[in-house]
Amino acid sequence: MEKEPGNQTHFAGFILLGLSTSPEFQGLLFPLFLSMYLIGLLGNLLIILVICSNDTLFHTPMYFFLSHLSLADIGFSSNAVPKMLQILVSKNNTISYSGCLTQLYFFVVFCTTDNFLLASMAYDRYVAICRPLHYSTVMSYKRCLFLAAGSWLLSNAQGLLYVSSISGFSFCASREIPHFFCDVHPLIKLSCSDTSAVEMMLMFEGTVTMLGPLMLILISYIFIVSRVLKVPSASGKYKAFSTCSSHLTTVALFYGTLIGTYIRPSSTYSGTKLSIASVFYTIITPMLNPFIYSLRNSEMHGAMRRLLRSWFQKERSVGEMRS
Repeated sequence: MEKEPGNQTHFAGFILLGLSTSPEFQGLLFPLFLSMYLIGLLGNLLIILVICSNDTLFHTPMYFFLSHLSLADIGFSSNAVPKMLQILVSKNNTISYSGCLTQLYFFVVFCTTDNFLLASMAYDRYVAICRPLHYSTVMSYKRCLFLAAGSWLLSNAQGLLYVSSISGFSFCASREIPHFFCDVHPLIKLSCSDTSAVEMMLMFEGTVTMLGPLMLILISYIFIVSRVLKVPSASGKYKAFSTCSSHLTTVALFYGTLIGTYIRPSSTYSGTKLSIASVFYTIITPMLNPFIYSLRNSEMHGAMRRLLRSWFQKERSVGEMRS
């Protein structure tokens, strides 16, 4: 990329500083983050496989959205973690300009998709608890497909908006990004262009796309709580709230770090704090989601057992045919 102002110079790319420059600390971080990444990857793949192999679960709105959430979580962590692990083990911390923009694009896409899918799941819980007689009509398969497709399409549009905005910047001096992947805040801070207008636009757009779904989630749960409190029996209240507990836990983990990190100007950005917060939503949350949604879920347990049983039966029949 050719850059201005002043004399035109060839811009090779960026240097990702990662999480730590201490060799001893890096030696501890690599096996820790690798194991967490693999657990999250395998857990989310298993959830997708279980749901897609079970026709009943696949056509149940909550599990349909969960399969898309698991897919977004796989992309979310796989977009950033492999490069971070490469930095830890090989000390190769450079990333090309095009590679950096590509990483930024997919980060925005998967993050925003998570955002919209969590709102869709909250709406599903609202309809199931507050309008149970209309549930099959309101949350039809076509409606769920429309919500999931809309989440992916709007997320891709937002990713293109961020990348097209950042690609117009010039980078003149430092190439060092105090982070383990290319994020919008450090890129804006590195630029020597006038970024004020773009930053205001991205901050407004990011706030709307983040707080809009969050407001829908909060409103849905206000109606849910109001409805559940009218249930006379304690067991009925517990059953209604238990169907929402997994979703509420994921919402708290996801928004708890994102809002404090991104709903603010880039001038207040701290590289260390952003890196630590990013570990939560790129590694920890994708790793925990499969456990959150499956540990106390009897339907998922039953579907997993049936899937494993069918695998064993196929392996046994293949072994018998060979013998």
